[in-house]
Amino acid sequence: MPLDEYRRKRDFSKTPEPDGSAPPSKRKKTAGLFFSVQKHLATHLHYDLRLEWNGVLLSWAIPKGPSIDPADKRLAMQTEDHPFDYGTFEGVIPEGYGAGIVMLWDRGTWTPESPDVDAALRKGDLKFTLDGYKLKGSWALVRTRGYGGGSRPSWLLIKHRDEWAGPLDIGEFAPLSVKTPDADFADILAADNPAVWTTNPPAKTGDTGKLFQRIIAQAVAMKESRGAQDTTKPRRRAKAATKKRR
Repeated sequence: MPLDEYRRKRDFSKTPEPDGSAPPSKRKKTAGLFFSVQKHLATHLHYDLRLEWNGVLLSWAIPKGPSIDPADKRLAMQTEDHPFDYGTFEGVIPEGYGAGIVMLWDRGTWTPESPDVDAALRKGDLKFTLDGYKLKGSWALVRTRGYGGGSRPSWLLIKHRDEWAGPLDIGEFAPLSVKTPDADFADILAADNPAVWTTNPPAKTGDTGKLFQRIIAQAVAMKESRGAQDTTKPRRRAKAATKKRR
């Protein structure tokens, strides 16, 4: 079954992640194939690309996140297929596999450029177009040699040169959720666990407690860093305006 590996890795009595039992919601035929990118602060910060295909979400973990610069070739480790309703999941995984905070960083539709998607996946060269809030235009996933193994090898995610390509760091430029307006990891953490995670140590011991202590500290630091950057922008604009008047 397509989702056996996904379910085997998770204890759904302890995680809010969808178990994949819900029937897919009916959508218009013209709605297009769904895609999303989830930003996941866990043992390591990474991004998860999800592409709808044959009733599930094909998934790749991208350690450095997508880049819209064609000069960048971002490592994308293929992971287990996920249920369709996972594509809009945002929240806190309190323990077990993937423990951490999940942000819905981008979502939209994707269109295959390869005439036969299954053949392209087998060959290891899938070309497609994204139409999301942050990621748009033509892309490619190319399977590599020397990393990964078995049925879950590694790939490279590459942006093609088009009007949506450029040297901008899209992760730094647009770091927030597309599901919860202006939310970062700290906001998602506080919304899911307003008392436990923001005013007290995690209600965990051992490795899980230590992991969440580090995740909380990192989420707060990222929020403070973003706040500091935001406060400098008005000063920069004022300085630029002063120079123009001169």
